[in-house]
Amino acid sequence: MLFQRCNNTLHKIFSNLRIAYLRNINTEEKTKKWESSLDFCNSCDEQCREQVVENMIILNDFLSLEEEKSLFEEVEPYMKKLHYEFDHWDDAIHGYRETERLQWNEKNKVIIDKVRSVGFPASVPQLKLVHVLDLAENGVIKAHIDSTRFCGNTIAGLSLLSDSVMRLVHHEKKDLKVDALLRRRSLYIMKGVVRYNFTHEILGNDVSLFRGCPVLKTRRLSIICRNEPVS
Repeated sequence: MLFQRCNNTLHKIFSNLRIAYLRNINTEEKTKKWESSLDFCNSCDEQCREQVVENMIILNDFLSLEEEKSLFEEVEPYMKKLHYEFDHWDDAIHGYRETERLQWNEKNKVIIDKVRSVGFPASVPQLKLVHVLDLAENGVIKAHIDSTRFCGNTIAGLSLLSDSVMRLVHHEKKDLKVDALLRRRSLYIMKGVVRYNFTHEILGNDVSLFRGCPVLKTRRLSIICRNEPVS
């Protein structure tokens, strides 16, 4: 009974966190906070910028150092048994190893629940399995749009161990490009227009720049939650 009450209390706290992050700040504040991690090409007009800012949300320092360490220590014993692969079924990823995780220890379950509460409305059914993707220092994620057969309209991902640059390119208007700086311990929430109409990729170190400055990507571990496909 006490455990259930604690769970209910945590759920309320996380729901309030989502409101604080995503609803109770005005448009000017949102733009200033989120756009600081986005670099738009000259071809992006005001409409494009507004759509991306609204649908590609990056929350820096979402994890503490202790939380990052806790997540890493839980997944690392399994991940280090796997070999990095350089072939993928849709040729989207090179230099990776991955798994899906259903169960988390008590401390990390709280973190995953926070990601779910901030990333998704309470009414949206989510995939129970959490995707853990380990990208080697020389690994890359090529430009792609996640299949609608496997997930819904929102992707919420934690970035562990390294900074990286994610490039968004409109799938029809190729001149519309946006670079997103995914800082270590950040959470990104990709949804709506960005999820469906833009490809996304993680740049290799030979081209990994943000506003002209090199961003060295070392080993990168991402922990990703998704909602269920729209039927």
